[in-house]
Parts: sequence; C-alpha cells; structure tokens
Amino acid sequence: MKIGLTRDREELYDRINRRVDLMMEEGLLEEVKSVLPYRHLNSLNTVGYKEIFKYLDGEWELPFAIEKIKQNSRIYSRKQMTWFKRDEEIRWFHPEQETEILEYLRLSSDYFF
Repeated sequence: MKIGLTRDREELYDRINRRVDLMMEEGLLEEVKSVLPYRHLNSLNTVGYKEIFKYLDGEWELPFAIEKIKQNSRIYSRKQMTWFKRDEEIRWFHPEQETEILEYLRLSSDYFF
C-alpha cells in the first residue's frame, strides 16, 4: 500500500518559501560557514548549501542567494513529484484529508487481512 501526500502548487511554493526563511532565521548561514572547509564533499552539493557557498565566495548577495534557494527548492519539489507520479500504485491525498486517509487505510487493511 502506498500513500502520497500532495498540495496544490501555490500552497506548496508558499510553504517552501516560508521554510527557507525559517531556515535562515534558525542559522543556515552559520551552519554553512561551519562546513566551509568540507565544501568539496558531494554531500554538501545540495540546495541551500551551494547557494550560500556562492554568497560566501562573494559571487552573490545574500538576498539573491536566499531567492535562489527558494527557486531551486521549488524546482526540486517539481522533479520529485514528476518522479513519484509515475508510480500508479500511489494513492494521493492532501495532508489535511485525515478522515479520507484513515478510511482508505481501514478499507485497505480489510482487503489485505
């Protein structure tokens, strides 16, 4: 049984933007500074880190780097959804559809057991 959670694009993008702002408030800049000596590692070639590295290198201003984090996060989320949508076994719900999700689980468990 596979369940996927999805939101409409506008809602998702708003949540991504707010999450990036919160990450910055909670110290993303300081975190990236602390791993600067390890920036060559592939594990640090991720959304958030690579944009802040460009800021620290003087290539970008901080507000621009933050906007790029938001943009690249939105792009990444679209790619994830494209990949998951190929799986026809996934039953999609909005996260707030708790009643429907529980009913689906109940009906599915009756079927399987």
